[in-house]
Amino acid sequence: MTLTTWQASWIWGEGEESPRNEWRCFRKSFKVPAGEEGSKGISLRITADSRYVLFVNGTRIGRGPVRSWPFELAYDTYEIGHLLQPGEMNTVAMLVNHFGVSTFYYLRGRGGLLAEVNDSEGHVLAATDATWSTSLHRGHHTRASRASCQQAFAEYVDASLWDSAWTQQAYDAADWTNSVVLGPVGMEPWTALKPRDIPMLTEETIWPVRVESLAKIKSFQVTATIDVRNAWMDGSEEHANRMQFLGYAATLIHSTQAGQATLGFLQSDGCFKALSLNGEWIDSGRIYGSTPERYVDVTLQAGDNLLLIDLSSDIHTGKLQIGLYADEGNVVSFQSPVANRDGQASDWLRIGPFDAVELLDHQHVRELEVEHPVYLEVREKLRKSADIHRFQDWIKPVDIKYVSEVDVFALSVWRKENIRYVVPAQLQNAVIPHAEAAVVPVFEGYDTEVLFDLGKEYSGYLTFEVEADEGVVLDWYGFEYMSGEYRQDMFGLDHTLRYVCQTGRQRYETPIRRGFRYIALTVRGALKPIKLYSVNMIQSNYPVAEVGQFTCSDELLNDIWEISRHTTKLCMEDTFVDCPAYEQVFWVGDSRNEALVSNYLYGVQDILKRCLRLVPGSKHQTPLFADQVPSGWSSVIPNWTFFWAIACTEYYEQTGDEAFAAEMYGHIQFTLQHYLDKIDDRGLFDIKGWNLLDWSPIDQPNDGVVSHQNMFLVHTLRVGARMARISGDQEGATTLDKAAQDLETAVNEHLWDNEKMAYIDCIHADGRRSDVLSMQTQVVASLTGVARGDRKAIIDSYLLSPPSHFVQIGSPFMSFFYYEALAKLGEVGRVLSDIRHHYGTMIRHGATTCWEQYPNFLENRANPDMLTRSHCHAWSSAPAYFLGREVLGVRSLAPGWTEIEVAPVPSGLTWAKGSVPHPAGGRIDVDWTVNESSQTMELHISYPKGIVVHANIPAGYTGIIRETMLELL
Repeated sequence: MTLTTWQASWIWGEGEESPRNEWRCFRKSFKVPAGEEGSKGISLRITADSRYVLFVNGTRIGRGPVRSWPFELAYDTYEIGHLLQPGEMNTVAMLVNHFGVSTFYYLRGRGGLLAEVNDSEGHVLAATDATWSTSLHRGHHTRASRASCQQAFAEYVDASLWDSAWTQQAYDAADWTNSVVLGPVGMEPWTALKPRDIPMLTEETIWPVRVESLAKIKSFQVTATIDVRNAWMDGSEEHANRMQFLGYAATLIHSTQAGQATLGFLQSDGCFKALSLNGEWIDSGRIYGSTPERYVDVTLQAGDNLLLIDLSSDIHTGKLQIGLYADEGNVVSFQSPVANRDGQASDWLRIGPFDAVELLDHQHVRELEVEHPVYLEVREKLRKSADIHRFQDWIKPVDIKYVSEVDVFALSVWRKENIRYVVPAQLQNAVIPHAEAAVVPVFEGYDTEVLFDLGKEYSGYLTFEVEADEGVVLDWYGFEYMSGEYRQDMFGLDHTLRYVCQTGRQRYETPIRRGFRYIALTVRGALKPIKLYSVNMIQSNYPVAEVGQFTCSDELLNDIWEISRHTTKLCMEDTFVDCPAYEQVFWVGDSRNEALVSNYLYGVQDILKRCLRLVPGSKHQTPLFADQVPSGWSSVIPNWTFFWAIACTEYYEQTGDEAFAAEMYGHIQFTLQHYLDKIDDRGLFDIKGWNLLDWSPIDQPNDGVVSHQNMFLVHTLRVGARMARISGDQEGATTLDKAAQDLETAVNEHLWDNEKMAYIDCIHADGRRSDVLSMQTQVVASLTGVARGDRKAIIDSYLLSPPSHFVQIGSPFMSFFYYEALAKLGEVGRVLSDIRHHYGTMIRHGATTCWEQYPNFLENRANPDMLTRSHCHAWSSAPAYFLGREVLGVRSLAPGWTEIEVAPVPSGLTWAKGSVPHPAGGRIDVDWTVNESSQTMELHISYPKGIVVHANIPAGYTGIIRETMLELL
């Protein structure tokens, strides 16, 4: 039975409407009718703001909701009858995590839970109302650090303060309160509800493959993380846009004795311009380390030392992460320079902001007032605590909620001492299912670090089981890559977990998704060894079957195909996401390429359909459509919108779904009209925005005419015309075709350089023609058909032999388009050669997933050990697509794959075999072998009956084709 009406009400607890990082628990007990039929067909519908974890009689059965716009919030439905006891009281319980801030996958709403239990006839057994019990999760520390601008918060849980049995039916919730009814279904901000449109995500237990290392360590004695963005810029929780500001932070470093100390600053997003200690501004030459980690050695006087930090910067997340290490025997702490009268203030003062500007579409609304007189006066005259009264009109104690109780990330990545030991055999038990407990040793005066390797990167939920004394601290820190002594610490992402133990044996499962390969456990404050029974990752992704397969005579290509497959799978959550670690964000442009790869691996379509439908929801932010959705960052990358429109057409090609094509056409037509409004007097697309295509020094300014964008717009207008014809709008098709032709003519008139015989990268806003030539622009000119005739022949020659003075391709994402262009030219051998070179480098460095960038890209030049930022990025999974499409040779010739061709391109390989999913079900199996000496091929194909197959031996070969048609059920 599908239920469409609700009798439940939205509920929450007392207090703030949208509290910061609140974990709130809810319970309701109800009686199930007696008899064998009593529990059959009982279902539960649920949604929440922001995320929930659902339990029935103590059994966790789900997490959600899927990301969605608040004005069309998704809800989930679970069959729960098998978990209920007929004739008895039963309990449903929910943990709801309300973020209280906007992220890149969530727009700030307000705290809320909606749930309803129905029997098989639709009768209500339980529905959220004032009788539901609620309590704050008392073990959860709301002051955990922001994870990043893209995500919500890190995690800090004290198990001794909260009974983990709260989800059980027998739990005594007498000290809980009644919920507060907010309103009915349809209230703001959740004005419409939509049933979940994809299956539940998978859950698979992954064990580490080994204990990588054991060490005793010392780190900072004192740490702090301050959310500068939210503490300094009032109202900034409402959005995730970039901001620039002028301001300071001040605190006292209290030292029990005079001596040396080290200050560390570990943030990656600004908030550290300069600092002074006791009125002396520290020369930048004394600051060592490389961005983002910087350190300075200072001399502390006994007693109070005034620390003033100039935070002025351009920020997204906007955190100040600071650590302090002092000489042995010296006790140091941060203390407020002013009296804390109400207990709600922290040890830090906010001075300013003297000016703040929100950046929209990557453009300055106006310039900062960097010569603000009070900002400059503070720098000159704030030298001791007594001077603070001079600036009292600009000073405000930082609310304690913005200051994290500890910076676990800083403690995990910086070590004053790090002494490694041989890993004892018994400690390896921690990675063996059902083995005896592993004993983690303790070292007097030190903390103990145990580092686990999962063997490859995974994405999901960390779980562990330990036996320890109350108060023992377990700090968990996950990261993606290490090589020998080098660890690539994940600055800009705090996905740490601090867990404070209760007494005895205990198990914990985090509700927060993380992605990593390595997980470091640091044991702090233990007086005796702890017992570790298990460390697991619950791998969670969109449910797929491993339909697509590929192997060939080149083992390197086989390894590359496998890392492409694994990367794609990890980046299939409730939408396609860019990466499982740093962001977990549905980037619209990335998903176009990810979808094509997924088509050749898994053949699932619902995930792409929901991705494509989410994009137009951003029109309330911009009619040009946002580049990541649903998001609090109102940002446009024009190419990403173009790729979305192209992906809509490719979805139609994959499925033959004309109704969906017509649905999407209306949105494509809407946004393209707004893009056409940006055509200038020369007939060129000229816009202020994030005019991105590749991580390379190509000339792609955020204001002006960018060639690759103009070329992709030409192609997108033609795609729009095709969608118009599918939808029966011939007039619209004619209009869009003409706009495409006019723009193509303008591109060739203004962006071709006859002397250099190439397309220039851009025309700047001041009219200056770019003197930069890039492979990216030439690739797009060839791929989109903008280059024709003699120009195309010239451009295509560059694709075959890239000129050294052209800017070269800088990311696997851009390589996807390069490979598309080469494949259209029939140059599959060059595609494979490039894949072997670039992806082979990844393999040689131990990659188990595809990197975001190629090594030594521009952002990494300061750190040669850093091969890439993200080590798992699905926009880089191109090989799995091209090996299936070009080497196996399986290509669709008609919408819905009703007609296909199988035309392998050996390109030096002696054999290949594999499978490609058919979108209607089943698969196409291909197995070919060539004999180069005789120039012969044997080609075996099997495929579902009812599709038309054109099988072709490649030119220059003769051979045998064997076909097998499989019957349909």
